[in-house]
Amino acid sequence: MKLIIKKDILLENLIITSRALSSKNLIPVLSGIKFDLTKDGLYLTASDNDITIQTFIDKKEIDEIKEVGSIIIPGKYIVEIIRKIPSDIIDITKLDEYKIYIKYNSGEFNINGMDPNEFPTLELEKTKTPILLNSDKFKEIVTETVFAISTSESRPILTGLNIKINENILECYATDSYRLAKKVIDINSKLNNINIVIPGKNIIEFKNILTEKNQDIELHIFENKVLFQKDNILFQSKLLNGNYPEVSKLIPNEFKININLNTSELYSVIDRASLLSNDRDKVVIKLELDNQKIKISSNTPELGKVEEYISVKNDDKIVISFISKYMLEALRSYNDKEIVLCFNEEDKPFIIKSAKEATLIQLILPIKTY
Repeated sequence: MKLIIKKDILLENLIITSRALSSKNLIPVLSGIKFDLTKDGLYLTASDNDITIQTFIDKKEIDEIKEVGSIIIPGKYIVEIIRKIPSDIIDITKLDEYKIYIKYNSGEFNINGMDPNEFPTLELEKTKTPILLNSDKFKEIVTETVFAISTSESRPILTGLNIKINENILECYATDSYRLAKKVIDINSKLNNINIVIPGKNIIEFKNILTEKNQDIELHIFENKVLFQKDNILFQSKLLNGNYPEVSKLIPNEFKININLNTSELYSVIDRASLLSNDRDKVVIKLELDNQKIKISSNTPELGKVEEYISVKNDDKIVISFISKYMLEALRSYNDKEIVLCFNEEDKPFIIKSAKEATLIQLILPIKTY
């Protein structure tokens, strides 16, 4: 294997591929990035057995391909080496016994590599009918729901995003049993009865790769894995096994009380009400609607209490308590100026939705304070 390539092109692809590396992996070859140089270009592959990322650098972007070949190079070192080399052009040569020689204008590196034949066989296959998604819309789906997944391994299925597809409708659900996020979008698809759960940490990793706006993404779904393709990048993730709960049944269709509120004002009031606590993730906020006013309050005996009021055009009455973290994260998912709080009873789940459209719904379970 021997090639000459621009530093920036190689580094950009190495950084993306290295996202699949894990420092906890006990299999030595999975700590490395596999270089496959063919007459068509350079393939870079990394995997931690849970996700696999492969990038491809076309021969048109390589200055010169002198000799094809393969090798595994320790990922921890190759990324930093290429990043810090003070040269625009890099000459890479595979030597005998799996050693790599990197030459640049003012120096050289000799690195011990690994046998590429030891790298696991990874089937990065595609379906004949991929689902086409817009990258901006995909990032929106993930951002507006993934925060609600569970971080507890006691119910592994809840650590993922549940995606359901029926022809041109995609529904995405996330829940940790205390709150629920639901996002619905229209897509270009002819598939029916798709119901998969993608690990939340994996889908966040893919979202972070999408740095450019308004790109096309292909989604290839299989029985136990999912493959995303974006330009020269393949990102494959295992799916979570098990049946995701039918959480859509938890969302009421009707509500007794609907309150329109300014999103940023409500967020700021709840944020301030959370200040007097040693653990802001567990602050209990009380919301009291009465006489066209909402009182937001919290009370921490060892620190003090806070009360703040918001005027509303509503004559109903209700008192309900909730965890501030859940409400703040839910409100952050909305870009709309105005949201609607929808209530039934004090001990029943309530929802947040946009005043304009209902493509995003956040549901929160109340807290009993008595």
